[in-house]
Amino acid sequence: MLSAAQKEQYQRDGFIVIPGFKSPQEIAALRARAAQIVDEFDPAVAQGIFTTKDQEKKADEYFLRSDNTIRCFFEEEAFGPDGQLKQDKSLSINKIGHAMHDLDPVFRAFSADPRLADVARDLGLAHAQVWQSMYIFKQPGIGGEVRWHQDATYFDTDPISVTTFWFALEDATLDNGCLWAEPGGHRTPLRERFVRNGDDIKVEKLDATPWPDDSTAVPLECQAGALVCFHGLLPHYSAPNRSPVSRHAYTLHATDAGTVYSPRNWIQRDASFPVRGFL
Repeated sequence: MLSAAQKEQYQRDGFIVIPGFKSPQEIAALRARAAQIVDEFDPAVAQGIFTTKDQEKKADEYFLRSDNTIRCFFEEEAFGPDGQLKQDKSLSINKIGHAMHDLDPVFRAFSADPRLADVARDLGLAHAQVWQSMYIFKQPGIGGEVRWHQDATYFDTDPISVTTFWFALEDATLDNGCLWAEPGGHRTPLRERFVRNGDDIKVEKLDATPWPDDSTAVPLECQAGALVCFHGLLPHYSAPNRSPVSRHAYTLHATDAGTVYSPRNWIQRDASFPVRGFL
């Protein structure tokens, strides 16, 4: 599936961008289903807010119970001082997570793609296991920042194998909060580990290597339909979206079944709900 040049770039930079991987029809189907999920979501039931800041304090039962189901999370800036939404619900949701790829037929159809299995093998995942899916809205005006991090923080394996598959469902630009990454940063140490013990979670500090800045990071601008793949140790982030245009994206996180998946990772599966691959 991948060319020799793409494989070489991935080994060198820790990421690749594959334009036009998903068709407009596939994107339209996923976006329509996401809009339906949001439309059916009742904010009165729960008002979970997604943030990457102070995660030990912010993680609550609503978030922890989203590991193997489907739940909506609001943007940090969605609510006014009176506790009411500042704009329509459809423009206030940060993301949907975290098991749509297994539980929802439309998301499953998008995720169960033989071409993804081929790409995963080319990137070193002999037997991919997909643990998490997220539909990210990056809402216009209030789309939240996602701080610098490494995805291996949340999906620890021995050896590290987690690989991210990030689909642009709209054009991702500097204006609306595209991804930024540090080329070659996947050769830096794992800095943090997000661990769960029952309903207790904590972030373990492992290494003091500083996060990148604009002097070493590059923006990963891409058009709708592109697939961005990156190594679990690659530092990446996205800025707030202050533009009038949203930046919808869909992500999958997969590990290799041949590695040891940590029992302290926040998402676990058992025989009643086994983890599956891209096929």
